[in-house]
Amino acid sequence: MPSLNTYSDSELVLLVKNGNGTAFKEIYERYWTILFLHGSRVLGDEEDAKDIVQELFVQLWNKADELNFGHSLSAYLFTATKNRILNHLAHRKVKSDYEESLRNFVQEGELITEEHLREKELALIIEREISLLPPRMREVFELSRKEFLSYKEIAESLNISEHTVRRQVSNALSILRSRMGLPTIVIYMLLSNHKS
Repeated sequence: MPSLNTYSDSELVLLVKNGNGTAFKEIYERYWTILFLHGSRVLGDEEDAKDIVQELFVQLWNKADELNFGHSLSAYLFTATKNRILNHLAHRKVKSDYEESLRNFVQEGELITEEHLREKELALIIEREISLLPPRMREVFELSRKEFLSYKEIAESLNISEHTVRRQVSNALSILRSRMGLPTIVIYMLLSNHKS
């Protein structure tokens, strides 16, 4: 199948509703970064933000044929993310601070594609560095950050503890940071924009 990066969101949604995994991957690559960065900033916790966005995309894939995306996929994703974040924030009682952040989030969403090419070039360098990680660490890291599995799922799949999974991912990120001089959030962003 040819590259889908020129397809509109509406075209991709139709393909996803018919079970097209490549179209789903293209949607994921378009929107994961902005949703994650916003969630991370609002929540102040990268893992919580990753979990929220991850759960949203799992639902998008599993229930694509049942979901109503209206006239805009981006509006659907932004609204779904907002609702998940608000549910999370309700437990910390900081809803009011989120509304201003949401306005900024929507404005930032318009800039998603501007730096796509530069990000892909840097992501290729990160991919090369990942390939140089110790085999087990690389396997755990790729399951977490590229295959989108939770720590629990990875632990069960590899028959190791969640603590070991967390430590392996943390160690991998430390190695990548030291080799490339990039902060963790930039590495996350570039990995999410470039899936092999």
